[in-house]
Amino acid sequence: MATTTRIQPSALVRASGGPRYAVALAVDALGTGLLRPFLLLYGVTVLRLSPSATGIAMTVGNVVGLACMPAVGRWLDRGARSTVVAASMLVRVLGVALLLATPAGHAWLFATAALFLGIGNQAWPAAHAALVSTVAHGRERDAALAAGRALRNAGLGAGALLATAYLTGGTTALQVLAAVTGLAYLAAAALAWSVHVHTHPAATPVKDRAHGPVPRMHALLAANVVYVFCLNVPEIALPLVLVTQLHASRVWPGAIFVANTVLVVTLQVPVTVLMSRFSRRSVLALAGVVLTASYLGFLAATSLGHGWIAPAVATVSVVCTIGEIIYAGSATALVTALAPAHVLGRSLARFQLSTGFGLAVSPAVITTLASHGPAALWGSLSAATLLSATAVATEKAQRTQLSDCCRRARAGS
Repeated sequence: MATTTRIQPSALVRASGGPRYAVALAVDALGTGLLRPFLLLYGVTVLRLSPSATGIAMTVGNVVGLACMPAVGRWLDRGARSTVVAASMLVRVLGVALLLATPAGHAWLFATAALFLGIGNQAWPAAHAALVSTVAHGRERDAALAAGRALRNAGLGAGALLATAYLTGGTTALQVLAAVTGLAYLAAAALAWSVHVHTHPAATPVKDRAHGPVPRMHALLAANVVYVFCLNVPEIALPLVLVTQLHASRVWPGAIFVANTVLVVTLQVPVTVLMSRFSRRSVLALAGVVLTASYLGFLAATSLGHGWIAPAVATVSVVCTIGEIIYAGSATALVTALAPAHVLGRSLARFQLSTGFGLAVSPAVITTLASHGPAALWGSLSAATLLSATAVATEKAQRTQLSDCCRRARAGS
């Protein structure tokens, strides 16, 4: 099995799409960080909508945005790469423009703006993964995908920090931030389009085209819905438990979130490279085990004395972040490795559907489980994640058995 043993920055930049594409990713992430964490605040303070109406509009926008994924997958499979990435950024420009044009009190216009933003947010991951898969291969591709995630998290964090410092300006500041975000999306789209990365379906090797339809990957997609809950643990589950149930200082959730971002930025590439000596499916199953251990750790931490709970939760959150890093470095990489070249776009689109669905339902599931106590929350997440890890590993065994049967049948004929 080929492994990546060294990290060479110049080679990593080339494998990620080149310097211009890296700048496009950074600008896009910076602009997203300026607005996305404060979109709810924009609806409430600038447009004077109720928190519930604003939250529902944002949720609906992200969920309905998933409907674009089948079309995105087909577009990618026709050979488009950088064009689809640029389009995912341009549609968010339209969303920001509509947001700025929305008068106060018009919830349906805000919902439409959230829809366009949601379409861009849902389409971008699949388009980005397809582009990287076109310019890089094997374990180099895995490292490039990890580098893109690290760069995006750095940009999101920097944008959020800049926005936080600027928010003292009130509603005017939010409108300025939205305008700057739109300009950032526009600049990023131009840069992404300028790299002109595409592929020709006719050039796909015959051996790949003969492998038939889009691989189903039922166990992987179902497991991904559960795995992706880990992304909302630092943002939703831990603040909910620490502040509202355990009455800890609000400083703890903020510190945990910052630590999560720093760890992802600094460790995503090294951990992905380290794990390259193992199969991607085994690494993904390992991620489920690590996440399960962290959820059980959170459950154990909540049973400690009052003065020890918050530090213990913060310590366990590091383990959870490591699980998140292992998951993020192997899941998309596994899909790109499993999918035949001619259906890569549709395979990535299906994977993004499962990711988007998990992210959409996880806040409601987490808050509902948390209302029944720590045991219900962390026990349920532990059981579901461990079951998902088992399903990922079992699917490999089933595929191996099926391949053996097929080989024996061909040999007998």
